[in-house]
Amino acid sequence: MMQTLYERIEAFIDWTGRSIAWLTLFMVLVTTVVVILRYVFDTGWIAMQESINYMHASVFMIAAAYTLKQDAHVRVDIFYNHLSAKGKAWVDFLGTLLMLIPTLVFIIWISWDYVAESWSIHESSREAGGLPGVYVIKSLIPLMATLLILQAIALLLRSLQTLLQQEPH
Repeated sequence: MMQTLYERIEAFIDWTGRSIAWLTLFMVLVTTVVVILRYVFDTGWIAMQESINYMHASVFMIAAAYTLKQDAHVRVDIFYNHLSAKGKAWVDFLGTLLMLIPTLVFIIWISWDYVAESWSIHESSREAGGLPGVYVIKSLIPLMATLLILQAIALLLRSLQTLLQQEPH
């Protein structure tokens, strides 16, 4: 049951990461259009330029859990690679339980009023002709933390499964 749960969580995280990755292609295309409009036609739209920032923020915030799942976050590794599977499981379990999850809960807690205030005033761009919906982008902060908590739970369960496995005699 534990394995099924973390596999389902990781399948969801994998789907979100792979889905949001397509925004990088659209970022390149929109950036190309912005550059062509600016330097060839001497024109442009602030909303189009801001859309690149929206896409960039979305990719990084939503793909953070996927990056954790892939073990692709930056890590200072002095001892970890030399540990046994159970040693790595202990490091992952304790690091996730004592550092990652509390940090993510704090991020949700500290960002809640910030995001709620943005929603209450339907915050939009400060630039004339900018995009509306700044509150939607700000909502990615607690969403990122929530997705990371889901992946952290999967990491905890996977580590726990490794720790509970009996070693052959």
